[in-house]
Amino acid sequence: MSLFDKVFNKGNKKSPDPEYPFADAKNMATITCRHVMKDDKPILYVSHDADDGMWQFLCGDTHENEDAMLVSLHEVYLHDTTISSIATMPLGRIAERKDIYSAWKVRRR
Repeated sequence: MSLFDKVFNKGNKKSPDPEYPFADAKNMATITCRHVMKDDKPILYVSHDADDGMWQFLCGDTHENEDAMLVSLHEVYLHDTTISSIATMPLGRIAERKDIYSAWKVRRR
């Protein structure tokens, strides 16, 4: 297994946790921002990238490079379990919502 595969967990199986809704491993690396993880802003924009399968969970604001964070998918899920409703979102799609109480609108990238 290459370092890339280890970092992005391409070979991992789904977690046995019945509450965890994602097919990807709990320790899969995801991109998020400090606004979500540190400043408690809601996740309003999610991308499931077609090229590498990576998830991005962002607040929808403007970001600088120093705002980026690499965290596990499980950590993001525990931070905001409302993302469970888009856990099966296909590759190459994005989901957006107005606020944490609004429904996700999924569309092609």
